[in-house]
Amino acid sequence: MVRLARAELFDPSEIAILYLIGRVTRRCFLFGFDPVSGKNFDHRKVWIEDQLKTQAANFGIDVLSMAILSNHFHLILQSRPNEFELNSIRNDPEKVATIRTRLSDIAWWMRFLSQNIGTRANKEDREIGKFFQGRYRAVRILEEATLLACSAYVDLNLIRAAMAETIEQSDFTSAQRRTESIQVASKNPSIESASVRDSFLAPLTIDERNDPIEPCASGPCASRSGKRCSDKGFLSISTLDYLELLDETARITRADKAGATAMDLPPIFERISVAPFGEATHQSTSGYFRSSSKFDRTGCLRRNLCSRYC
Repeated sequence: MVRLARAELFDPSEIAILYLIGRVTRRCFLFGFDPVSGKNFDHRKVWIEDQLKTQAANFGIDVLSMAILSNHFHLILQSRPNEFELNSIRNDPEKVATIRTRLSDIAWWMRFLSQNIGTRANKEDREIGKFFQGRYRAVRILEEATLLACSAYVDLNLIRAAMAETIEQSDFTSAQRRTESIQVASKNPSIESASVRDSFLAPLTIDERNDPIEPCASGPCASRSGKRCSDKGFLSISTLDYLELLDETARITRADKAGATAMDLPPIFERISVAPFGEATHQSTSGYFRSSSKFDRTGCLRRNLCSRYC
């Protein structure tokens, strides 16, 4: 059976949210410590995050969540074809249309990411051939409940793989980056959001006063910082509520998962020395200190996440 081209599955001219997995080939842990060769490749995780930052600033695509492990990575991306203005080549409408499509095309995003990292790693290893294992996996996300569950799954990957015990120890994940930024904002409320460590990630919280609730709603909202495509949030939950949900979910042991956060550890806000429900002091941190969400009011999705997905 002939496999459909990705363009036939995901139209780059439409706003879409996709969950993606990229896995390396060969037998090695090519992003972390390889127990066979005794080599440590953690610096390649920095390569990937740096490349994500570069592409987030130059593509019409938002990075919603990420997790970089030893031999694969997880991403949740949202294409934003309505965000880009290519003024430098406006006199060539056909070229503008082509480039606009590519810049909001997740297939092109993954091609740039894979080629960059694969070329650098092969040069370092003095190897040739494929670095990544075949085509990346991609699943379209259509509902906000699914998006929340998928984002939590991505952010808890290192804990469930027994590579970290807590969210703040989960290196190279979006949850860790958001936690670090909350700590910075709580200590220095005047700091610009563009300078914090999650500035390349899409804001987590939808601005319910100004943005439609639907995460795929159209309408431009170009980023003021230039660090990412847009300043639109994607979940109707505050960042603090989301991190609390992750922390509680991570404590539940599962037979099919190797790791969990210890039940006797203090709550995440005690561990990172942040008051969870302080007054809003810093608007540019995308609602970090704004509590209340429809998920906490009902409790249904919280229980669903804990018992089924994460």
